[in-house]
Amino acid sequence: MLRNSETGFGWVTIVLHWTIGLLILGLLLLGFIMRRTGIDPALQFALYQWHKSFGFAALGLALIRTIWWLVERTPSPPASVSPLERKAARLTHDTLIVLGIVVPFTGWAVASASTLNIPSFFFNMIVIPHLPLARSETSENFWTFAHALLAYVALAMVAIHAAAALYHHFKRGDEVLTRMLHPAVGVSSGGRSARKRHDAAVGGNDR
Repeated sequence: MLRNSETGFGWVTIVLHWTIGLLILGLLLLGFIMRRTGIDPALQFALYQWHKSFGFAALGLALIRTIWWLVERTPSPPASVSPLERKAARLTHDTLIVLGIVVPFTGWAVASASTLNIPSFFFNMIVIPHLPLARSETSENFWTFAHALLAYVALAMVAIHAAAALYHHFKRGDEVLTRMLHPAVGVSSGGRSARKRHDAAVGGNDR
């Protein structure tokens, strides 16, 4: 199943979720390595180009993920998730969506504002044009600081997101994590009615 259902995510959402997540973690690790002092200049240049290439890939996938999120339905959360947890999950998810675009965009701005004016090669295939930004040391320092700060925020949000998923999986034993590992089987109209009656009964017992 490619599309989301009322009870779970489809393959498109799942593949985008894990691909972008792995790209973010890989870019953060690569960012730490390439800024080490004493590294060979040729290797450092290559690492910067790989960092930019994967950053542009992450930006493109994040834009696709955002469009998909806007047009596709959002599955209902498991019954075990409280209203407060639902709000926290939504806030975390929305923040990660925004950071997935803003972090690589600020990295693009760093390369564009750099006084070195080094071209950005996308996997050595095409040259990505610079953004129309003024090239100056002040501008480069600003975008470098913004890029690093937002990257750390993204890392913190990913850690919170992962910790919450693991908590629900191992402590709560619900399907918060597992439904992002494989698509949910479609539910018939009778199944949906039964689910609604069950949820209404659970809600009534809670009152």
